[in-house]
Amino acid sequence: MTIRQSREAAVERIDDGDTVGVGGFVAVGIPEYVLEALGERYAETGQPRDLTLYHPAAEGDRQGRGLSHLVQEGMLERTIASHWGFTPDLMAKIVNNEIEAYNLPFGVMDHLLRDTAAGKPGTISHVGLGTFVDPRQDGAKANDITDEDIVEVMTVDGEEYLFYHSVPIDVAIIRGTTADEDGNITMEREALDSNVLAMAQAAHNSGGTVIAQVERVTESGTLTARDVAVPGVLVDSVVEAPPSHHQQTYAEDYNPAYSGEIKQPTDDDSEPLPLDERTIIARRAAMELEPDSVINLGVGVPELVPVVAAEGDIADEITQTVESGPVGGAASGGISFGTAVNHEALVSSTQQFDFYDGGGLDMGFLGMAQVDAMGNINVSRFGSQLPGCGGFINITQNAEKVVFCGTLTTDGLEIEAGDGELSIESDGSSSKFVDSVEQITFSGEYAVEIDQPIVYVTERAVFELTPEGLELTEVAPGIDVEADVIDQLGFEPLVADDLTEMNPALFADESLDLTDAIDSSS
Repeated sequence: MTIRQSREAAVERIDDGDTVGVGGFVAVGIPEYVLEALGERYAETGQPRDLTLYHPAAEGDRQGRGLSHLVQEGMLERTIASHWGFTPDLMAKIVNNEIEAYNLPFGVMDHLLRDTAAGKPGTISHVGLGTFVDPRQDGAKANDITDEDIVEVMTVDGEEYLFYHSVPIDVAIIRGTTADEDGNITMEREALDSNVLAMAQAAHNSGGTVIAQVERVTESGTLTARDVAVPGVLVDSVVEAPPSHHQQTYAEDYNPAYSGEIKQPTDDDSEPLPLDERTIIARRAAMELEPDSVINLGVGVPELVPVVAAEGDIADEITQTVESGPVGGAASGGISFGTAVNHEALVSSTQQFDFYDGGGLDMGFLGMAQVDAMGNINVSRFGSQLPGCGGFINITQNAEKVVFCGTLTTDGLEIEAGDGELSIESDGSSSKFVDSVEQITFSGEYAVEIDQPIVYVTERAVFELTPEGLELTEVAPGIDVEADVIDQLGFEPLVADDLTEMNPALFADESLDLTDAIDSSS
């Protein structure tokens, strides 16, 4: 029976040693009111302690909200997550070997919830093969004190897969907009459906408890059945939160365009992008687009690809998607990443990863932090920084084609572009192209094995992945191949026999017309 409770009473349901699942996506749709109460209970009583925290995304804001309420001495024993970029205090606990930690792909974590709910022993997936998640590398273990194996290699019909062990959920903390007196939950003012249904089902079918934070409560029988996202039979406790603790995202109280309540007017008078390294990379990356492409964009430079596509008169040739659930429209950036405006559909993140993992994604445009000679990429670990993989592995291993975007060097890079040429005024002190990546988040070997086209775009050079490794295929006009490219790499690349110049139009002040490029790719 669902009980409408104070948040203090609701968190009393959580016991020492429980596995607590938290729904939401990064800074979107976080059950802040309940998480704050749970942290306050521990600070006052020392209970519950030794929790395992199962959270598919980095639910936080880097400012102490979200999961940071639970980062207290003795409160957490273990964390299982895809990303910790918005919870730096939790990241520090992991890096300092204070709690056990596993870093799993976001899509795998969502599918594990669903398979746990279905009573299955785990999830079988090709996602993660050849990466640090593979037990022949790190087995997803994020630090030295983590020793239990939760990922295995298995063979089905002669093909290798990874088997991820199920994780029963003792308590799920989720959030929605409206609850009725029977505990039925709707999501009409939420920006995402996220994984709340899968999380609730996993907890309920594990014999656990579901706590739902909502904005408001209404009478039984007043909700339309089709609007109910989480049935009341799954919900044990409903907590009504004040507006201050129920923001749509940590950046905005409520944006009706995120929930699909309105369509946001298109700004046709936006300023053109400045001619800098980011614009150059985005322009060249956009030249890889094909007609009617369904795409996913990483953060940073990839976010500019739709902008240059619009400037180049091919915006109608792409459909943006976000792993959190939006289909179509324009994805948001910054702390509201995961949301979108003017989207055509909104599915759960669990369903979105079904689409991705099954091959529905035509192209992925992702960032790159470290690249080695064999095309491996690391975006998940850098010394004391452990942001984690997020949805990167699902996206890059399953998109039909991947374009990685980033500058060749960093920390001090200054360029001058114009009149169809590029010059390096001051090179960065660190090259992104290194002898050995610290961790393999993207496996070049696996991409070659599945015959996946991979392109690496920088402001001065373009590389492609071959069975023998990274091959330099294009260089910007005005650039010295040896001094400005090869000497800046941590390895000796292959060089194409037909090495060509990048299109001079990439380095001109005028917007780049992309209609010819996309026509030639069709």
